[in-house]
Amino acid sequence: MAERSSRTVRDLRVGNRASVLQRLYFDGPMSRQALGPATGLSSGSVSNVVAELTADGILEEAGSVESDGGRPRTLLRVAPSSGRLIGVDVGETRVRVEAFDLALTELARTEHPLTESGYDVATIVGHIGEGVAQVAAEAGIEPDAPYGSLIGVGVGVPGIVDRDDAGRTVVHGQTIGWDAVPLERMLRETIELPADTAYFVDNGARALGQAEMWFGGGRGAHDAAIVLIGSGVGACVVTGGVIHGGARGGPAEWGHLTVSVRGRRCRCGARGCLEAYAGAEALLARWREEGGRVPAGADEETGVSVLLAAAHPQDGTAPDPVATAVLDETAEYLGAGISDLVNLFGPERVLVGGWAGLQLGPHLLPAIRRYADAYSLRHPAARATVALGQLGPDAVTVGAATLPLADFFARGGRRRTVLARTESSVAGVPDWQAVLEGRGAR
Repeated sequence: MAERSSRTVRDLRVGNRASVLQRLYFDGPMSRQALGPATGLSSGSVSNVVAELTADGILEEAGSVESDGGRPRTLLRVAPSSGRLIGVDVGETRVRVEAFDLALTELARTEHPLTESGYDVATIVGHIGEGVAQVAAEAGIEPDAPYGSLIGVGVGVPGIVDRDDAGRTVVHGQTIGWDAVPLERMLRETIELPADTAYFVDNGARALGQAEMWFGGGRGAHDAAIVLIGSGVGACVVTGGVIHGGARGGPAEWGHLTVSVRGRRCRCGARGCLEAYAGAEALLARWREEGGRVPAGADEETGVSVLLAAAHPQDGTAPDPVATAVLDETAEYLGAGISDLVNLFGPERVLVGGWAGLQLGPHLLPAIRRYADAYSLRHPAARATVALGQLGPDAVTVGAATLPLADFFARGGRRRTVLARTESSVAGVPDWQAVLEGRGAR
């Protein structure tokens, strides 16, 4: 006897709402008539869902198009003003916080540099709290309003995101000295938002990967690897359209694959990690060891710029052979690391992002491709292309904002509420596309 489906009428309704929302968000504006074939729903189901979502204030009209011999068809889209999102990027040198509407239009942003305190947990939590309060005020977020409200706060962090025995989010960041840090609880205790506000904490590489898959160079790919190169390195993998890495498992700690037995000491404590050779921190350390001169007090971004200028001078002078050799070695290590992703997962696209990846990429990408091919098996290598990410150096913040947005869609356009724990556009072009096309130029 066939098993009876456990899906309830409510589940079906939520699923239908989610299908319509996601189709309109990524491919809209669309008419009711086009939504049927696009979602596989009957015309009656589409009409019911559209009526519900419009009554909820989530959908709005976006013009009309001519039909074949009939009346013009009204186009629908997800209303950008129907919700607000906050994205947080806990980076190597600063904490960036941005507020967005549902079309990912930036409404407000702030940054807090990390100085001598480094990754002190209390300092990081304080920066996030101050940043959230600032952007919420500037963006006019009204968390108690039923619509136009805050859908959630997404936070991208370095390290492994897991859950403790009680189901609470904790962060293990070995390279920054975090061991089971209860970040979500600390944020709830610090940030002055309603107690039921939803927080979504995940690895920064996965947040970057989701942003690139939704809005950037990964759109349309079923299998991909997104590499984040900053002070350190990380990656997330997409197989069959499912994004892995971070809290959902996968190679978020790609930077700690061993590429040289008994090699350089990594900041994680082990020897020979990819991050000990390919991250900006290690890259500059290696250049200094070979006699390179980084200006005193310069941050890593400035240091990488000086290194690139030495290897690729614009004044007609000869390239610095030491700088050139260090960069070529870095490209080889990155190519070897990417070959591991290619051999293990067979991605059709590999995207290189992160502030250092985008700074180095225009100069190193041909060599990275060459080395990746040399270290990979021929068959998966023939399938894979290696390119730069398209969303700019602050894409992790966008990706962090997509964490609550994905949950909002999965719930059919309903905001997640969390029980508090008492403890010590242009017609035919999606709005997100019009907004984000210029971000990569920042």
